[in-house]
This record gives sequence, structure tokens and C-alpha cells, in this order.
Amino acid sequence: MKPKDQVLEVWGEFACFTRPELKVERFSYPVPTPSAVRGIYDAIYCKPKEFRWQVTYIEILAMPQYIALRRNEVKDKVNVKKVYEWMSGKSPPEPIWADGTKDELGTDLKGRTQRQTMALRDVRYRLHAEIRPWPGFEERLSGFEEQFRRRAAHGKCIYQPYFGCREFPAYFELVQVGAPAAETVNWSQDLGLMLYDVFDLARPGERIMEAEDVCISAFRASVQKGILRVPEYTSSEVVKVPNGGQHA
Repeated sequence: MKPKDQVLEVWGEFACFTRPELKVERFSYPVPTPSAVRGIYDAIYCKPKEFRWQVTYIEILAMPQYIALRRNEVKDKVNVKKVYEWMSGKSPPEPIWADGTKDELGTDLKGRTQRQTMALRDVRYRLHAEIRPWPGFEERLSGFEEQFRRRAAHGKCIYQPYFGCREFPAYFELVQVGAPAAETVNWSQDLGLMLYDVFDLARPGERIMEAEDVCISAFRASVQKGILRVPEYTSSEVVKVPNGGQHA
């Protein structure tokens, strides 16, 4: 059975699809990355050990517009491994300090700092993706698709979808079969190498616990008349760097 095209129209006030080479002072790609789009679909419906989402293309319905934001951000990151150890009672919780002097925190690598973000504003896209069942779940494809459409049509989600950063919510609406075609912007641009994902999408989803679990992938992105086509993850057009590139 061939997967059906699942279409969402999404919009929001702000978005930031951070370029990995500019992640400290964040600078957004002008369009969503495939991983950001996959995250929106996952927020509505996901079963990582039964299927994955394959993004096929992105229609840009509003011309990209940048806005400079300055925000207070904590310097520290959540240690996922420590969180799971705390959840299982193996260790006490480790707080992330939002404020404090070097003398109080024992280091100047904790606390908060101001950082610049070049984000997008007033974004609107029409997204296209397909459900790809893992081996052993192929016969359940139509059931997966029906459940996704029911959830999306009623605005249900596991958590609020977002545009790159959780503080930038993405609002969504299911595009019904037979709906009028979208009016994309008349804009074409070669975007160079774009991040595809940080998960290995060729195997059933598992949590990233260590750097060795990371699989960076990228592809040559080019917008043509307001449409960004996304190659198959298994395509030779997608460059993959396993182990987070640590042993490259």
C-alpha cells in the first residue's frame, strides 16, 4: 500500500530554524528544516517504534522576514541522562540555575546571559509528509493515517507544535483532500547545505542519550518558486555523519 500525502497548513508569529554553524547567536534558515517539520507532525501523532514521518516538500505561503530578538537564556543545558537517573531514584535532581554570581555558583558557565536571535516573523507554510511504517507494521498503515487525520482535524496534539524553539508555537490545520492548491510565494533561492535531522531515521526511534546516538544528516536545499523539495532520507542526496561526527 502506498502512503498518502498528509498535508498541514501551519502558521505562527515567530520561528527560528537555527543554522547549526550559528547556534550561539542564533540565526534562522529562511525556511523550516525537515527535522523541524517532522517535529510538528510528531507533536500531533507519533509512534516511534511503529512508524516514522518522511517529509516530502514544504510550500512557503509568506515571504520570509527576519526580526532581531535579544533574549535572556540560561547557559547550562539539561543533562538528559541525569534526568532519567533522577526519575529512577538513582540520583538527586540537578537544578539549572537561572541567576547567580560566580561566587555563588562556583563557575561563570552557569546562570543566564543575553543572546541575539535572528528569527523569522509572521510565517505560514503548507507541509507535506507521509507515514512510513517500520517492518512488521506495514498492514497498519491505513489505521495510522486515519488516526493522524482524526487528531489533526480536531486540533489534538501530544504537545504544542513549535517552530524551532518551544517559545514559538505553531498553529495548525489539517488540509482536507481536494482542497484548493496553495498560493506559494514567487521566491527561489539556493540555501546551500541544510540540516536534515539529528536522528538516524533508518531505524526505529530511540532516545538520544549519548553523543554516539546522534546521526547528523544534511542535504543541498534549494527553494524553487516557493517550494522546498525534501529528498528521501535513504537517498544519496542526503549526507549522513554518524556518532555526531566525533570520530569523523
